Amino acid sequence: MGELLGRFGLKFARVAAHASIPGSYWGDPEAGLVGDTLYAQPETPLHSILHEACHWICLDQTRRAALHTDAGGDDAEENAVCYLQVLLADGIPGVGRARLFADMDEWGYSFRLGSTRAWFEQDAADARDWLLRHGLIDPANRPTWRVRH
Repeated sequence: MGELLGRFGLKFARVAAHASIPGSYWGDPEAGLVGDTLYAQPETPLHSILHEACHWICLDQTRRAALHTDAGGDDAEENAVCYLQVLLADGIPGVGRARLFADMDEWGYSFRLGSTRAWFEQDAADARDWLLRHGLIDPANRPTWRVRH
């Protein structure tokens, strides 16, 4: 995970099992963000790590520099975060989008069409457009390995 996140310039720090996670918005075991470091326990769900990482990637420079716990952002940015985490899951051996869709649904992500997969495939054009506009994916839906400026 550290290698994937490092491509964006985000550091990955593991905390001990059941230890408090710095910067966790939802509380343990969910991932946390403080500055340019994402924190997780061994128990932290992968969807949580990817979601928080994608928040960091989607932040503008000012918000990224001041980040501690709450990435904030509007609905359009939140949708872009969810879309990007699906794309990044495809680049993790043994994971892929099908597993991430199931994990997101199980955790309780809610979308108008009833599932993460349905949202991604049928209702996420706005999220894709947001990522394209900010240069975070290319027209073929591949991550550009850049952060928002």
